[in-house]
Amino acid sequence: MLLWTGSTASPLTRIRMSLISSASGTFIFTSTSTCPEDAARGVYGPVASSRTHTTKKKKKSHVCHGGLIIHRALANTHYLLPPWWTHVRDVASRRALQTPGQGATAVLWPCNTGVDKYLYHLRLSDENLMDVSLRFRREMDKGLGRDTNPTAALKMLPTFVRSTPDGTEKGDFLALDLGGTHFRVLLVKVSSNGKQKVEMENQIYAIPENIMKGRASELFDHIADCLANFLDKLGIKEKKLPLGFTFSFPCQQTKLDESILVSWTKGFRVSGVEGKDVVALLRRAIQKRGDFDIDIVAVINDTVGTMMTCGYDDHHCEIGLIIGTGTNACYMEEMRNMELVEGDEGRMCVNMEWGAFGDDGVLDDLRTAFDREIDAGSLNPGKQLFEKMISGFYMGELVRLILVKMAKDQMIFQGQVTANLLTTGHFKTSQVSAIETDRDNGGLLAAKTVLQGLGLTPSTEDCVATQRVCQVVSTRAAHLCAATLVSVLRQIRDNKAAEKLRTTIGVDGSIYKCHPQFARRLHKMVRRLAPDCDVRFLQSEDGSGKGAAMVTAVAYRLAMQHAERQCILNTLRLSREQLLEVKRRLEKAMEQGLAKETHPQSSVKMLPTYVRATPDGTEHGDFLALDLGGTNFRVLLVRVRSGKRRSVEMHNKIYSIPQDTMQGTGEELFDHIVHCIADFLEYMGMKGAFLPLGFTFSFPCQQRQLDQGILLKWTKGFKATGCEGEDVVTLLKDAIHRREEFDLDVVAVVNDTVGTMMTCGYEDPLCEVGLIVGTGTNACYMEEMTNVELVEGDEGRMCVNMEWGAFGDGGELDDLCAEFDRIVDENSNNQGKQRYEKMISGMYLGEIVRNVLLDFTAKGLLFRGKLSERLKTRGIFETKFLSQIESDRLALRQVRSILRHLGLTSSTCDDSILVKEVCGVVGRRAAQLCGAGLAAVVDKVRRNRGLEHLRITVGVDGTLYKLHPHFSGIMRETVQDLAPCCEVSFLQSEDGSGKGAALITAVACRMRDAALH
Repeated sequence: MLLWTGSTASPLTRIRMSLISSASGTFIFTSTSTCPEDAARGVYGPVASSRTHTTKKKKKSHVCHGGLIIHRALANTHYLLPPWWTHVRDVASRRALQTPGQGATAVLWPCNTGVDKYLYHLRLSDENLMDVSLRFRREMDKGLGRDTNPTAALKMLPTFVRSTPDGTEKGDFLALDLGGTHFRVLLVKVSSNGKQKVEMENQIYAIPENIMKGRASELFDHIADCLANFLDKLGIKEKKLPLGFTFSFPCQQTKLDESILVSWTKGFRVSGVEGKDVVALLRRAIQKRGDFDIDIVAVINDTVGTMMTCGYDDHHCEIGLIIGTGTNACYMEEMRNMELVEGDEGRMCVNMEWGAFGDDGVLDDLRTAFDREIDAGSLNPGKQLFEKMISGFYMGELVRLILVKMAKDQMIFQGQVTANLLTTGHFKTSQVSAIETDRDNGGLLAAKTVLQGLGLTPSTEDCVATQRVCQVVSTRAAHLCAATLVSVLRQIRDNKAAEKLRTTIGVDGSIYKCHPQFARRLHKMVRRLAPDCDVRFLQSEDGSGKGAAMVTAVAYRLAMQHAERQCILNTLRLSREQLLEVKRRLEKAMEQGLAKETHPQSSVKMLPTYVRATPDGTEHGDFLALDLGGTNFRVLLVRVRSGKRRSVEMHNKIYSIPQDTMQGTGEELFDHIVHCIADFLEYMGMKGAFLPLGFTFSFPCQQRQLDQGILLKWTKGFKATGCEGEDVVTLLKDAIHRREEFDLDVVAVVNDTVGTMMTCGYEDPLCEVGLIVGTGTNACYMEEMTNVELVEGDEGRMCVNMEWGAFGDGGELDDLCAEFDRIVDENSNNQGKQRYEKMISGMYLGEIVRNVLLDFTAKGLLFRGKLSERLKTRGIFETKFLSQIESDRLALRQVRSILRHLGLTSSTCDDSILVKEVCGVVGRRAAQLCGAGLAAVVDKVRRNRGLEHLRITVGVDGTLYKLHPHFSGIMRETVQDLAPCCEVSFLQSEDGSGKGAALITAVACRMRDAALH
């Protein structure tokens, strides 16, 4: 029968109960669980689900919220009814206690006022924990900052571990694990032939006390002797194997294989080591022996080893956590956030040393009197305050202090204390774990045994209270650990700009592994505080041994892969000597193109444009420009004003060309063009006006005079009949005459490169070179007429359209072309043609990058060897991606979004760095080749004029020059280096094809008028 007093409507109803034993057995509670509503708020804490035991059979009935363990001996004890009880309506959910043969139900809570009073401040609500998480995040930022790190509690130490395992690691590696009076040497065999496998052999060696307190040479000679012994036993002394060194003492790391000991701990007092690089000391000892050699690749701590060990099994693992005797965490941080290390690309593992959280006072309001007593009695008062609140070294002691205080206040043990209970260290953390077990009432039995071992005679109430103290202390530890982990998760999520983070935490340590409830409480609170993070916890296997080997394996893999990648990329890198050779060969091709005898064989055609001057500022008048180069064309009115109000004013309208017109007859095409010109003149209120016109006709033409252009071949989808082999100016004039509405003076046919030079020449009289670097590439410049043998006359100058994209078609660049250039050429629509353009221009750079990425992936050097079908598609890697990826403002996460667009959904941060490097190499070569070509042009102009020093301006246009973040700078550096006698300025063009055509017409009209007068 069950009796209680008070109203169940009251949240703190006291109930008095009697349990009457029956012939069928005794009712007890077991199996600790947590009340979601109130344990979260820290008011009521862990409870237990019910089981009914009988003498004949065992019947279990688990409940929604649970209740505490109750024995017959606890009849007539007062209990508190938790406040969430009033919200539970159905009997099934309220079945917290059911006596045999009775139907009464209730949820019971021990009203031990001592436990409630002394444990209240140890319970942290969700709000408390979120506040802790925010404080921790601020401390992380301080530790990462160069200016704030010296005073930060969290030191956020760089480890120089830049990557986690990707599963392709393989080979034999040594590991040395030194952290106490014994050390281990391990041989770790890693294989990746279709199935990841790790095999380990190890030997433990002791360090005699005299060596622990001797000289540096004695300690490291001893370690070298033990290494030799281990290698001898395994018969591998002749092999030079890479080694990872786990050195678990406070160190300052400046490189992956360099670690300066700050101070000895754990009883070591070896002289001559503090302030020295322990790797150098070990190398010296090995060299002194001279009978074996190893390659010490990495020095790490056990937290990093834990992350790396788990990272081998789960590639999502990017956090390491130790929660045992001590505590620490590490994680993969973006380099751009790490001000203590040079460089801002990629990631690096940060050793947080988070045990020191709170050393600057940020946790003072949460630390209890018991925490302060623990700290005061420690060997390092004021240090490692967070570690003292959560780690195994202090957990048992914290429980002991609470029990002592409660006993002294007459709340347990009938007010008695014993010498053992008063002795520091006599309540072990392992005993806390035993007391919290939920197996067959084992926790209470363990509590009784432990208390008796301390010389006490505990009652069942004392055992229950002791268990409750253990629960609250370990729960606080788990929840504080969860709060700080959530800060790390949020940092990684923000770094990746992910709405939901998917990650794995590698965990090691005796508390996590051995405490029966810690891991579950930790997992549950992490998921509650960070619902936007999908977190998996993975228990580590030998982080200090296997982990050191894995760090070494990753470093070794990265080094080998880096060497192979650099070997491939070196075929796309050009030395200064090679660039000078490009310049020399282009100069020779230019001479051949200008000469009448060698012109037919030259790859660089050096076509006369009949443009004989650049603007001088006196041009004046209204000019029409027609810009035809695709499915849309423009008609422009350009008003040029001279004198003090010198200016260029433009009006334009865009017209489309229907598909059937593009592929109809020539008459239909040019009639349509004239119809659009008429519409434009009417639109501008100039119907019937007679204006000079410049015609930008961007198709292959042969010019014999300024106002004549013979179409050689249609491109860009045009197939209008009756045009190829005809003068396009004549075709346009015939169409104008057929319309009989207006007449125009077609003065010049130009291409966009010449238009670019003329546009910039109007702004800068020194501009005598035009350059286009966009989808295609070309250049022009003002050549002396004496050198232009294809045109009669020796007086003055003429602009030469180089058509330099064809440089190399005669084999001039064969020895400088990489395998990727040949692949791009073979798969192009004009194999063997425009070889220089295919190494420089926007139409092809993306394709070169794509083929390099395919090669890297096929060799297992990128994307873990897994190829995306989309990446196999020609043209899928657009050159705009290359410009975006190389942008200094683009974070690696944005590079990854581009890769995801290409179907590379599982690409890593390391992949993004490599893709960026490939883009950089390809883009740099293009800019250098372009610079070498320009150097040849400006040096030729200087020699033509017999000058020791030339000042000249290059007018430039094109998307690659304008949009690529580094192209223009590299190109300028190359010109300056290869043509040191030329002072070259660059001026970006504004509408070379429209405004440029009008200015060519204006200059031609000026010169024509001058000739008439």
